[in-house]
Amino acid sequence: MNATSLDATALEQSFAATGNPYLKGVYGPVFEEIDGLNLKPSHGAIPDDLTGVYLRNGPNPRWPARGRHHWFDGDGMLHAIEIRNGRVNYRNRWVRTQAFEQETRAAGSLWPGLIERPDRTLGQAWGADLWLKDGANTDVNMHGGSAVATFYQCGLPYRVDPVSLETQGAIDLPALGARSMSAHSRVDAHSGEFLFFDYAVKPPYMTYGVLAADGSLRHFVPIELPGPRLPHDMAFTERYSILMDLPLFWDPALLPRDIHKVGYYPELPSRFGVLPRYGASDSIRWFEAEPGYLYHAINAWEEGDEIVMDGCRMQSPVPRGSGEGGELARMMAWLTMDARLYRWRFNLKTGKVSEGWRDDLICEFPSMDARAMGRRSKYAYAMQVAPEPTLRFEGLIKYDTDSGAAETWTFPDGAYGSEAPFAPRDGSRAEDDGYLLSFVTDQRGEHSELQIFAATDVRHGPVARVPLPQRVPAGFHACWATAADLGPSR
Repeated sequence: MNATSLDATALEQSFAATGNPYLKGVYGPVFEEIDGLNLKPSHGAIPDDLTGVYLRNGPNPRWPARGRHHWFDGDGMLHAIEIRNGRVNYRNRWVRTQAFEQETRAAGSLWPGLIERPDRTLGQAWGADLWLKDGANTDVNMHGGSAVATFYQCGLPYRVDPVSLETQGAIDLPALGARSMSAHSRVDAHSGEFLFFDYAVKPPYMTYGVLAADGSLRHFVPIELPGPRLPHDMAFTERYSILMDLPLFWDPALLPRDIHKVGYYPELPSRFGVLPRYGASDSIRWFEAEPGYLYHAINAWEEGDEIVMDGCRMQSPVPRGSGEGGELARMMAWLTMDARLYRWRFNLKTGKVSEGWRDDLICEFPSMDARAMGRRSKYAYAMQVAPEPTLRFEGLIKYDTDSGAAETWTFPDGAYGSEAPFAPRDGSRAEDDGYLLSFVTDQRGEHSELQIFAATDVRHGPVARVPLPQRVPAGFHACWATAADLGPSR
């Protein structure tokens, strides 16, 4: 066990005293970095044809906030399950970002968070307006044998050893000729390329690039937009990348006063920019769709003259009641997700868009077989959102995206899961021939376990449940590192 030197009890008491629901219960941070080796299932058996590492990222604040805490402010912490020959190991580590190391030396928080006013005296900051701490706390992907942790509002991507979770260092994008990277940049499993974007409040309002499999910068261009925007995701096909200009962004009248108030502008369309993977800035082609917002795309592919894209589209881009009850109430309202499965079709020949809902279930944090991303796919896996005042996942959904048919599993009362990536069975090729893995925590945030599901038969529940030596707080995004991702030396 590698415990930190922090006084965990004092920190827990300090966080609880704030009354912030995202600092207690299933969201309460943990303060020890541990190794739990050779864990045993309490129910079922570990599949003997499953080899790799389940990685999940999330915000885990190390120090009390400077001001009010927003869930997105926490320092990135990776939780990992390594499975090999039926043996299960767990470990967790903070991502050692530049900001994390600076706050470690200061023994306290330096940067104000998302719901505080910027402090422009700090000299160094990140995000679209260079005022936030880059926690690398949002997404995690495999690229070039390393896990890459990224921050939702643009920062530097951090390479992490996927087994030991040792931070290997930041990818110096400016030195390569790029700017920064947003979470939900995408890896093409076929080419090994890392397709990425960022956004900013000053021109260029967006940039787009491609890292080659060896980490070199293969392509980078600015993307012209009408003004500052807040896209959250992108998608790609074999030949194209899809970028987003959506009508939810910071109030342009308030930005000059350093006020970052998000507004929704339904008089504007949703715009999706399709450009060749290595295309010049002026090669992008914009398609106008119904006004709305989506946090997470699932997949896109080419089909005749069309590009088809599936995602989880919000029904209410601006939550009802978000302006009442103070900053914590507004934070809770904005973190409420009512997205449903949705499909867009962009006709490259006519320029027309057809679109529509595919199902009625409230779903988010989708995943799929990474081997099929950018190609035509049939299955997607998503988390079912609980009707709670804070964001919690009450179950799993397996979608047949052709028909919209859903197969579901609901966790027991009072238990909530984490994003469940698809893990292909050793030697499999079909996009549901494998497993789904999720960290499941009880509602008081006292106990966690790993649950493993057969992707072909989600409705019958987990095939194995493994108690964990430490609680895993609710967090953000996850991925599965295959044996091939880890390399022959692992």
